Amino acid sequence: MATKKRIWGWMIFDLAQQPYATLGLTFIFGPYFAAVATAHFAAQGFAPSEADAAAQTLWASGQTVAGLVIAFTAPILGALADASGRRMPWIAAFSVITVLCAAALWVLEPDGEMLIPALVLFFAGFVAAESATNVNNALLPSLATGPMIGRISGSGAALGYWGGVVSLILVLLFFAENAEGVTLLGRPPGFGLDPEMREGTRATGPIIAIWYAVFIIPFFIWVRDTGPAARSAVTPRAIAARLWETFRDVGRRPSLAAFLASSMLYRDALAAVYAFGGVYATLVLGWSVIQIGVFGIIGAIAAAVLTWVGGLADARLGPKPVIRLSVWVLIAVSVLIVSMTRNSLFGMALPPGSPLPDVLFYICGALIGGAGGALYSASRSLMVRHADPARATEAFGLFALSGRATAFLAPLSITVATWMSGSTRAGLVPVIALFALGLFLLGWVNKNGDRAA
Repeated sequence: MATKKRIWGWMIFDLAQQPYATLGLTFIFGPYFAAVATAHFAAQGFAPSEADAAAQTLWASGQTVAGLVIAFTAPILGALADASGRRMPWIAAFSVITVLCAAALWVLEPDGEMLIPALVLFFAGFVAAESATNVNNALLPSLATGPMIGRISGSGAALGYWGGVVSLILVLLFFAENAEGVTLLGRPPGFGLDPEMREGTRATGPIIAIWYAVFIIPFFIWVRDTGPAARSAVTPRAIAARLWETFRDVGRRPSLAAFLASSMLYRDALAAVYAFGGVYATLVLGWSVIQIGVFGIIGAIAAAVLTWVGGLADARLGPKPVIRLSVWVLIAVSVLIVSMTRNSLFGMALPPGSPLPDVLFYICGALIGGAGGALYSASRSLMVRHADPARATEAFGLFALSGRATAFLAPLSITVATWMSGSTRAGLVPVIALFALGLFLLGWVNKNGDRAA
């Protein structure tokens, strides 16, 4: 068992990096980028619908490119890190890039002149943050053995979600301004920031950078590479040989292959549910931005609590039952969403103005956040049971690859299903199928992995 400080340091990494996704990708910078991009394209003569589409396409293109870069560089970076015998320098380098890119997001002013540089900066930082996470995950096997790995994984992920919740609340209360130039408290942004220039919202980038730089300090103080560095050749030919050996090894290990395929499908479906939630709430239920923000906070709090509970269940029962239960919950929630409109539930009419759809969707948000968080944590724990500790970074590189290589599958399925059916709700049906296929493939996964944990 590693020291308690080393375990806490490893878990605090999740706390440090989570706001990049929560504040940057989802709730603050992403919507601000879309608004600036829409205004920029409208000023160039685009019709309103064309401007919205161009803005969404630009942001989606950046996200797609970043996902592909993460997917196909993760195994290579894993091989380099394992061959060098050290992982901490890689995390340090990626952390520096993350902090610098986040701080530089301040440059995106409402006039949109820095639109493309801001897009490149954001997703360069996103790639660096995700790459650091992949290398950090590879440290998990060195923290404990057996059931404790699941508890540590769950606690770390839960701590990360709490970081996302706290940072989001702080930014909404004191920095991010609405169309009237005031924050959620009804006051101008703090520290004299100019609401006309959207400086409160633009401060999100520097806030992410400061948060990361401060909370990563305990990680680098308390966490060290274990044992002497067992270096091997890091030439291109040697790295290519290691990668070939790693991929060939997957074909020889049915449990690992089934797990990577299963997690590829259910993680892809989960990402689609995350992305689809706000769209569904807007198009089907007619929710406002404030309602969607509350929906996000409820989901994040539920994720923090239930991910921690999932970690305890992982320690007691193992990760596979936690994954199975989480996927079943997500299937049930998806079925409920598909069957719900503003005026009906499972085909039964509701009284005009009924609050039931709103209440149920808030509950769905909590279940999606909680089941999604537990699913991520338990998947990380089960990956440890399939990983050779000496080559753990390569293993988690494969894990990252399987999670992103088919990231287009769920969005494409939703697009096709929506187009064929003409229904926003019916577009979610393929996601249910992806969850079901992932659950089916999980049956071939050994609950204890195929290596000693």
